[in-house]
Amino acid sequence: MKKLTFGALMIFTVTATASTAMAQDVAAGKSSFNKCLACHAIGEGAKNKVGPELNGLDGRHSGTAPDYNYSDANKNSGITWGEAQFKDYIKDPKAKIPGTKMAFAGVKNETEINNLWAYVSQFDKDGKIKQ
Repeated sequence: MKKLTFGALMIFTVTATASTAMAQDVAAGKSSFNKCLACHAIGEGAKNKVGPELNGLDGRHSGTAPDYNYSDANKNSGITWGEAQFKDYIKDPKAKIPGTKMAFAGVKNETEINNLWAYVSQFDKDGKIKQ
């Protein structure tokens, strides 16, 4: 019985820790997103700026945010945004999509990239946080 109780306690602890870690990732990602705010908006009421709004990025085809004037390179990249594509792109946007208008050197730190994805990917196409 003690083993069963200990096992259940361990599972609960790991689950609670994972949930807390995820919340910290999102909070850190929100802080990292401050680097993006000059050009991008996200969340309810987000509008295109110098760069497109990023709501619903996870699963969106590159070059398809409504009413944004993308480069041909971006429109024709064939990318469907997901975790792997975003993480590769954000390291060096011009290397991933040569000819992109995005003038950003990139994020090199893996933890920051993971946190940024945790933040950006939580928004649906309407700017609401996914449940």
